[in-house]
Amino acid sequence: MKLMYITNNPEIASYANSCGISRIFVDLEILGKYERQGHLDTVISNHSEEDINKVKTASGSSEVLVRINPFNNNTSKEVDRAIAEGADIIMLPMFHSKEEVNSVGKMINGRVKFIPLIETKSAAESLETYVDSPYVSEFYIGLNDLHRELGFRFMFEIISTGYLDQLVAAIKTSGKPFGFGGVARVGEGTLPASLILGEHVRLGSSAVILSRAFHQRSKNLEELNSKLDLELEVSRLYSEIERLKNRTYEQIQHDKNELKRIVDGIVEGEM
Repeated sequence: MKLMYITNNPEIASYANSCGISRIFVDLEILGKYERQGHLDTVISNHSEEDINKVKTASGSSEVLVRINPFNNNTSKEVDRAIAEGADIIMLPMFHSKEEVNSVGKMINGRVKFIPLIETKSAAESLETYVDSPYVSEFYIGLNDLHRELGFRFMFEIISTGYLDQLVAAIKTSGKPFGFGGVARVGEGTLPASLILGEHVRLGSSAVILSRAFHQRSKNLEELNSKLDLELEVSRLYSEIERLKNRTYEQIQHDKNELKRIVDGIVEGEM
């Protein structure tokens, strides 16, 4: 399982690499984000293109993933700049069709990996039209924007209703890796991280983003170290993943049902 840490801080990136984080995530997406999420408790990034090289230099063996803006007239320039600055992976957010996926794939032209971020209803509904695209390295499913477009009240309803299973089934026909959502620390959260990780294991996911709750929005290494022992928490995540891989069928179904029970309770305001 590849763990992804969103940061533009080189010191945090270096430390995260030493703690076993596989990917450092530089987030350049800004177009349309305030309109979609400005009224919500979500992070709107202040990362810049100049951060990419700084983070890349500090990240050691960790890959640097760069989320660019949604498809626009400057996408080709954004792709070229991100690659020039050291990106190992380009992520395309808020796309709607195979045409956008293939256009960006052609811009990348095999220079780095390409991950379309499935987070619109139209992208989800048209998945089968681009799932086999030769330009795509892997997929990521974003629960935040997608759950609102689908009319869900809580983002983990995408999992509890079985909607995610349908997307994963389509992706698996391509044989390409995929990941989804975010995860907090083991033992924390109204919806326990272990239940979310259990779904990653059940579905065959290979990547997850460490949520804001995981690192408590730490802005620098000193703040991070004052709030948690990152190396310990990453180790606990990996240990929990190994435990979950060894569940019986009955245990897997129990955990799946427990996740649904908790999600339904949150949606109905009982938790």
